[in-house]
Amino acid sequence: MSYPQQRVTLITLGVADLDQSKAFYAALGWQPQAEQDDVAFYQLHGMALSLFSLPALAADQGRTRARLGTGAMTLAQNFDSPEEVDAAFAAALKAGATELKAPEKTFWGGYAGYYADPDHHVWELAHNPFWPLADDGSLTLP
Repeated sequence: MSYPQQRVTLITLGVADLDQSKAFYAALGWQPQAEQDDVAFYQLHGMALSLFSLPALAADQGRTRARLGTGAMTLAQNFDSPEEVDAAFAAALKAGATELKAPEKTFWGGYAGYYADPDHHVWELAHNPFWPLADDGSLTLP
């Protein structure tokens, strides 16, 4: 079988405290699909996200002495309205996120804000009126 080259099937976030990270995402309504000692897997639309303890992730990568970092990329969730962005942002802060930039109108005509999870992974919450979402919340670029 030949799969498209332009695809992502799994995103892994290295975390310092797996239990703390699982509790944070549980407070946002996320539930693991599968768990092992050092990793939790979450089913997303057409892909998965995993939370992997930093030492175990470094070992899995063959870099046991590596100091793994965060913050150089952004994960994003798009919503149907600025009000939904505000509600999701408030829920993230209540769950323990750190506010990076409160949601506001953007220069490109949308509405967006940023927070960091307990391990400093950056999430953008956005409403883009030019990118309508499917009924299941997924995004197909126009």
